Amino acid sequence: MGILKGGLSVRRYRVIGELPESHTDLFIDALNTNQFREPQSPTHKGEASGWCQVHNLLDVDFSDVNLWLYNQYALFALRVDKKVVPAKLLRAHLEKRMQAWCTANSRPRVPAAVKEELREALEQEMLQKTLPRVTTFEVCWNMNDGWAVFTNDSELANERFQKLFLRTFGLRAVPWSPLDELAAEEGLPEALVSVGVSDLRGSGR
Repeated sequence: MGILKGGLSVRRYRVIGELPESHTDLFIDALNTNQFREPQSPTHKGEASGWCQVHNLLDVDFSDVNLWLYNQYALFALRVDKKVVPAKLLRAHLEKRMQAWCTANSRPRVPAAVKEELREALEQEMLQKTLPRVTTFEVCWNMNDGWAVFTNDSELANERFQKLFLRTFGLRAVPWSPLDELAAEEGLPEALVSVGVSDLRGSGR
């Protein structure tokens, strides 16, 4: 629960789009539709992602607004699970299986097709015993003022957040620029232009 206590590294976003009427009820359905779901197969390989509660990553039901909506602030988290088999361990076990196959079949080498069959069967066995690597990234969205913060600064995580946010709410989360902050200061943009600073990104400041 880093967003509720402790230090944070975040990226800030502007949320573009109008909130629909009765948006709370709509967003309950939207969050539940895009909640995190465990893969149906224990041998699922790759990533699974979706929304969960900030209080506990196992809580994925958003029907009770008191658990995620605090006045105008919506708090929830993006959960990403990734299950992979360690490559070195897979390779070591595969070598043992190939040696056993050669002994059992009195063959000096394992044919390519048989090797692939052994590898696939071994990977399925290991995936079934492997726990996923679980990460969560928290979100705080001020729905009244139209901004949100996401508690991670990696490009991959932020791209995943933006895509899921758009799919869930039909609103775009656009990265916040320092120019957005300055534009809100009354008279400041005009004052900067009057002294020749029309683009802060080109001024070296």
